[in-house]
Amino acid sequence: MTARAIIIGAPRSGSGKTSVTIGLLRALARRGVRVRGAKSGPDYIDPGFHTAATGLSGVNLDSWAMSPSLLNALATQAADEVEYVILESAMGLFDGIPAPQGRSGSAADLARLYGLPVLLVLDVSGQSTTAAAVAKGFATYDPDVRMAGVVLNRLGSERHRRLSSDAIEAIGLPVVGAILRDPTLNLPERHLGLIQAGEYQNLMAHLDRLADMVEKSLDIDTILALATPLEPAAGDFGDALQPPGQRVALAEDAAFTFLYPHVATHWRKAGAEIVPFSPLADEAPGEDCDVCWLPGGYPELHAGKLAAATKFQAGMARFAATKPVHGECGGFMVLGEVLEDADGKSHRMLGLLGHSTSFAKRKMNLGYREARLRATCPLGREGTLIRGHEFHYAQMTATGNDEPLADLADGQGNPLGASGYRRCLVSGTFFHAIARSA
Repeated sequence: MTARAIIIGAPRSGSGKTSVTIGLLRALARRGVRVRGAKSGPDYIDPGFHTAATGLSGVNLDSWAMSPSLLNALATQAADEVEYVILESAMGLFDGIPAPQGRSGSAADLARLYGLPVLLVLDVSGQSTTAAAVAKGFATYDPDVRMAGVVLNRLGSERHRRLSSDAIEAIGLPVVGAILRDPTLNLPERHLGLIQAGEYQNLMAHLDRLADMVEKSLDIDTILALATPLEPAAGDFGDALQPPGQRVALAEDAAFTFLYPHVATHWRKAGAEIVPFSPLADEAPGEDCDVCWLPGGYPELHAGKLAAATKFQAGMARFAATKPVHGECGGFMVLGEVLEDADGKSHRMLGLLGHSTSFAKRKMNLGYREARLRATCPLGREGTLIRGHEFHYAQMTATGNDEPLADLADGQGNPLGASGYRRCLVSGTFFHAIARSA
């Protein structure tokens, strides 16, 4: 049986599409429907909520960072053995970067590529019939991106619902949901996005509240009827990030969480074993592993505890003496000499690379990146071109004397200079790798 799919889109971030997506996923899973969540673009937090809501691993589908072949392979994998795929847009539905047709990174690329309908979530707070003008703009902006229905969010009253709904349906778009304003349904956030799914002590209770809201406020059966078959063209995993080793020691706790689901899934399918360890629990990478990976996360919130984790520090030093170690973003910060927290207090880190970073001196760095490796490391062989992104607020306060790891460009190919560092078997960068460039 072919899985059916629909895209949850919106005019902008903060419209409520994540709550609608998670609530719909959880409501369907409670009904016994096999459903999977997907996320457009480079988001490593929302897939964790999708996974928790459904019991099935979420996936990122990124039309800029992933080659068409890899994108098709991942979409096929996402649709395997499920009845529905609910694909959540990043930011606004059409938001991406200037790029060749179909490679902007927007959810609209996926709607065109796979012929998927869009369920448009509109935050109608502060407006009523004007919402119809917004909906009409979406319906006519691109004839290859079809709006199938509308969900009204943050309604103030029944009259508000009627005014907005009547105006939208008058232009020919069905309104399939109407959600009253309820701040208790909002998911809490911090500087890199939502609080992570694994940090909730009562996560399932909150997911069930979102599912209850969806059951009450949305016409789920109509939404399912709007979904269409997800039938990607043939693809393969030739451009996926290859396993960096046979047994991968992976830092995994509240300080280290940002590893894309599709990356870990492919490593396992390719035959690698992922062996998690917790630096916050003062654990070291397993000596029987042949590579160590420190992913991004929130080490700036746990710098004191990491600085006091003597077994972790000694174990990392022993490991790095004979085996490769790589750190991304937060992991890169921990590989350095010093991490300054938000209060301006400095904490000694691993010192396996010579740089220092500060979260007290904050500046947002955000965007797609393309990196050409200057040397072989766990990301790939020398000369390999990797696509990914940066999203961090921490700044470098000292550069050290290590060799640069890669030459970096933005999503449009504009050179950004050298990125990251390498010393012997240790490498790291603020750059998050998503896939190899085709």
